[in-house]
Amino acid sequence: MSFQADDGQQGVARGLVFAVVAVVVGAVLGATIYQRSHGGAASKAADQAVAAAPVAPEPAAAAAQAASDAASIKVENGVVKFYFASGKADLAAGAKEALADVIQGAQAGQKLVISGFHDTTGSAVKNAELAKLRAFALRDALKAAGIAEEKIEIKKPGALTLSGSNAEARRVEVALQ
Repeated sequence: MSFQADDGQQGVARGLVFAVVAVVVGAVLGATIYQRSHGGAASKAADQAVAAAPVAPEPAAAAAQAASDAASIKVENGVVKFYFASGKADLAAGAKEALADVIQGAQAGQKLVISGFHDTTGSAVKNAELAKLRAFALRDALKAAGIAEEKIEIKKPGALTLSGSNAEARRVEVALQ
């Protein structure tokens, strides 16, 4: 008979453990459902705002980062280099003025060659697509300046990424040929 009493006590203990687990699981699920339907959106929005808030770097570092990530233009040895902000395909202010010499060359019969490069951060596929969009932005600016499309060649460079900083790598070059 002692075996039957032990079996009965084990059954009661198992039932009690099962009941406690069921209550805990039900309470967690109920709290989750309640929070989602009664204020979870505000809490989620606050969490997203905190996660999206940038961490403020040192003032000198912030200025250097802003300068390296800003769109800009340089002309070196007759090649117009357009540098782009990370993830952007917007031309820097003064694009038309910077293109003046290559536009004159195209009007004199030379061909314009556009090559787009990208940095090494993020997805290689997305970066290659972004380099192409940047090259198209320059092509469109040249067409808007009166250059016929047959005078413009978009050329994929042998290496899309180059050594140097990421800010230097995010560029499109326009050269006369």
